[in-house]
Amino acid sequence: MNKIGLVVIGRNEGIRLRQCLHSVLGKVATIVYVDSNSTDGSVEMARSLGVDLVELDLSIPFTAARARNEGFTRLLQLNPQIEYIQFVDGDCEIVANWLESAQQKLDQEAKIAVVCGRRRERFPEQSIYNLLCDIEWDTPLGETKYCGGDAMMRVVALQQVGGFNPSLIAGEEPELCVRLHQQGWKVFRLDAEMTLHDAQMTKFSQWWKRHLRSGHAYAEGSWLHGKSTEKHWVKESRSIWLWGLIIPVIALTLAWPTQGWSLLLFAGYPLLQYRVYSYLKREGRSFKQAFFYALSCVIGKFPQVQGQLKFHLNRLLKKPSNLIEYKDIKPLEKVSSNHER
Repeated sequence: MNKIGLVVIGRNEGIRLRQCLHSVLGKVATIVYVDSNSTDGSVEMARSLGVDLVELDLSIPFTAARARNEGFTRLLQLNPQIEYIQFVDGDCEIVANWLESAQQKLDQEAKIAVVCGRRRERFPEQSIYNLLCDIEWDTPLGETKYCGGDAMMRVVALQQVGGFNPSLIAGEEPELCVRLHQQGWKVFRLDAEMTLHDAQMTKFSQWWKRHLRSGHAYAEGSWLHGKSTEKHWVKESRSIWLWGLIIPVIALTLAWPTQGWSLLLFAGYPLLQYRVYSYLKREGRSFKQAFFYALSCVIGKFPQVQGQLKFHLNRLLKKPSNLIEYKDIKPLEKVSSNHER
């Protein structure tokens, strides 16, 4: 594994960070942990494990993209011979044999810039929201458009496109993949287990914020690359505006002059839900999984349009967008700095 370096990013991940680091110790050439002002002992624990540390200057606006870039820069300073870099979030644990599988694919196909696999939710039974995350991450195999935050990337490809866009508060990985595709690189998803993730999403308010953030990401992505050949997230943004704002406004505005007939437009929502439900059932999902994921897709249009409005309002006012975080970033527990699990 001398070809591989690893960058972990996190804030107040506690025991989850320790699990993450233990899953890769001794398996890669160099590990860099990028911390964004943790107060739960994460920094001390990482140091105790011999992991190199980058503590972000928070006077500069923080984004996950910026954290990954700084970790990438530090990694190459420590080990310029690294060919591949595995990015992973601090709330994830890398599954055994993933690093070998990803490296093998990159070794075999020189035009592949990014390899990702199956991210699974560690506790899908803990809440319906965790289960929804697990379903969302079950994306098609083979050559694909995008990756997520956990992925192994070819160093020369990442350098060619200038790394992640540090100004993006969400959707930075798909935006990076758009630029990689424009340079002729490929993204590939293996049929292999990659990481275990701990979403810790137990409240509706968290689910709402997560969809609001995705709406913001769709808006910014389509604004940046909507006119490219890939038409990045244009279709998704149009769907959000249609279902999240246009149909409700038309239905309610015309309710009086049409004697209520315009309200029939709301019948489109259960039809949309049934369409998604039917697709998931054909894919082998259970009734519970298909029903709630389809329901989430429909209701999610409303926080997503809020995210779209937030992005465009900030853009018009020339205001920077602030992070939209659905997880509780307060320290849940102090993590010890010893080597015990």
